[in-house]
Amino acid sequence: MATMLQLEKLEGVANVQMVEVEIPTPGPAEILVKVERSLISRGSEIFRRYVRQEAIDPVAMGYSDAGTVQAVGSEVSGFGPGDRVMVSGPHAQYVCRPQGNCFPLPEELSTATATFLPLANGALTWSTETPVEPGDTVVVLGQGLVGNMYAQAVRERDPGHVIVVDATAKRCEIATACGATTVINAAETDPVADVLEATGGGGAEVVVECVGGNAGVVAFTQAQQMTRRMGVLHVISKYTDGDGVAGSGIVPLDTTIMQSRRVVIGHFAITSYNDYLGQTAQMLLDRRIDVEPLITHRLPWENTVDAYHLLFNSPDEALGVILEWD
Repeated sequence: MATMLQLEKLEGVANVQMVEVEIPTPGPAEILVKVERSLISRGSEIFRRYVRQEAIDPVAMGYSDAGTVQAVGSEVSGFGPGDRVMVSGPHAQYVCRPQGNCFPLPEELSTATATFLPLANGALTWSTETPVEPGDTVVVLGQGLVGNMYAQAVRERDPGHVIVVDATAKRCEIATACGATTVINAAETDPVADVLEATGGGGAEVVVECVGGNAGVVAFTQAQQMTRRMGVLHVISKYTDGDGVAGSGIVPLDTTIMQSRRVVIGHFAITSYNDYLGQTAQMLLDRRIDVEPLITHRLPWENTVDAYHLLFNSPDEALGVILEWD
């Protein structure tokens, strides 16, 4: 029996381990991929999995892999052994996923860059749903992976000014390296006052909230205060647990302020989340979405467990952590 190692979140907070399991065999509509690189999503993988007390289904431990097709099921078309693909799958030496979870990679796109495709695709999808008019001032709160790539992607909408906000010095530095021209460090100054000053006291036409978690509750309050009258607050993040349990995603909505403003949550108008994957891949290729500055660590797969601890314990140091499986 051929075996491999995969990451599993076992019972207990922060109890992530590499576990030996059998290499899967693809079903009729599945593709077996040998993983070369995977990206850890700090937002969902740490705060919706790592910190949970209960065990998590191993298939949910990751969704940003890139590698080479090893075998395909009898019903699979358009893919064959040797093809380079992005696959929405967990952190493991091999993953076996339905054909719909795989995307063929352009020859010039590296596997490291390709691991950003799912999150960059989300950022692009959200940016197309935000009601932005040419010339608008757009404020993006939160410069994690999604917030950073959203701020890059929204430039395609021809805003007049994009302002980004984060409370971590490292992320502010990375945002600057990714082309942000106005970066506010919320740990050093009042972001509401700074945005109001930058907009002549009226606030921004569009404010996008990408902080989430416990910190996002404060950011949501600030976002309302930054939004211009008749402007738009676009909420991308999930708050506190944000796991679908009633009451876990509650934030304080000030109806006195928001009666004259519009709130947009998530994205709903798209036909399919995957509709933008081709466009996203091209934007990664031509660096309209530049992910290289986002990569703070490249670690061998043997350090996967340490990588999770690093992302949880050292947010001032780690952002984009890529695991190398070859």
